[in-house]
Amino acid sequence: MDPGGKARVDSWIWGVRLYKTRSAATAACRAGHVRINGERAKAAQAVRVGDEVRVRKSGVERIVVVTRLVTKRVAASAAAECLIDNSPPPPPRTEVPLPVLRDRGSGRPTKKQRREIDRLRARLGNDVPGPLG
Repeated sequence: MDPGGKARVDSWIWGVRLYKTRSAATAACRAGHVRINGERAKAAQAVRVGDEVRVRKSGVERIVVVTRLVTKRVAASAAAECLIDNSPPPPPRTEVPLPVLRDRGSGRPTKKQRREIDRLRARLGNDVPGPLG
């Protein structure tokens, strides 16, 4: 814990395991993926207890509130005590059926294969006829 009451934001987000390396945390700050209280944060900007930190990583935004300052990397159990996670839950995964793929150069589908393709399209609600009609 830092007795001064503030810590660098890149060091803090690395210390609480939001980023795997400190250099990745610094690069995220430079790229504008880190915000403190709604404002874009530079790597050396100070973070204090009570600040809201928004981190965008892999298309997902994490919203955390600082409860304890750390400047060194801590264990996962200790990192959980340093922040309050206010991130929205991830959207539910939707199962997408795999498209019917045929080997290139295998020729036209047989009548049996065309019937199977038509049944599959009907089951998926895909009423658009295929290239063969």
